[in-house]
Amino acid sequence: MSWHGNFCWYELMASDLDAAQAFYTDVVGWTIEPSGMPDGDYRLFLADGVRNAGLTSAMPDGAPQSWVGYVAIDDCDAIADIAISLGGTIHREPADIPGIGRFAVLADPQGAVFAIIAPIAPDDGIETPDPTTPGRCGWHELHSSDADAAWGFYEELLGWEKGEGLDMGPAGTYQMFRPAEATRDIGGMMTNADAPHPFWMFYFSVAALGPAVERANKGGAKLMNGPMEVPGGQWIANFLDPAGAPFSLVASGQ
Repeated sequence: MSWHGNFCWYELMASDLDAAQAFYTDVVGWTIEPSGMPDGDYRLFLADGVRNAGLTSAMPDGAPQSWVGYVAIDDCDAIADIAISLGGTIHREPADIPGIGRFAVLADPQGAVFAIIAPIAPDDGIETPDPTTPGRCGWHELHSSDADAAWGFYEELLGWEKGEGLDMGPAGTYQMFRPAEATRDIGGMMTNADAPHPFWMFYFSVAALGPAVERANKGGAKLMNGPMEVPGGQWIANFLDPAGAPFSLVASGQ
């Protein structure tokens, strides 16, 4: 699978680093290590010893706790310029992360925030892992105010291709997508009129859903939907974490 257009990193902008660390290490089963970055307190979530996500307090003033996903691309500045031309906005201008790559934080025309990164070593860790591996992100889901318009933006910007579309009745189509030349879908997008604002939802894989749901509930999360079985035989549950950030869990069984 080509690395271009794949989600390759996930970052939680947290209001309380210690509380967020305690919650997600318990619920998802991650371990934690310091990043060693000289500026600020940036921590790393590890899945079976492999770095999988970051934890930072670098939040805009007044912004709620939230997850952001990074999509691997080949030219950060060029893709940022294209995003603007397609009606997107830039929340953080392209900048270098020493030893890692060049990144920017964007929003699609409907307002859903995501990040792009041009890695220095694109073949190092960019390949999408088996989505059923515990601790990895198993699915990427866009909740948009206009999924058809959003699809046009991401298709043009990142070269994503349509997978299967599921008819959800009055709610419209749940459109699955994949990076160009990929052999499987990595996410879906839909119109969600009930969402307070457009956002990306990330589904973190766990070994068994039931115990993870219990841990999330005990840790102060709010269960929004599920547990429920979805096409393909997997089980999911959607939450707001204790600070209000949307996230989801997915497992191959209950």
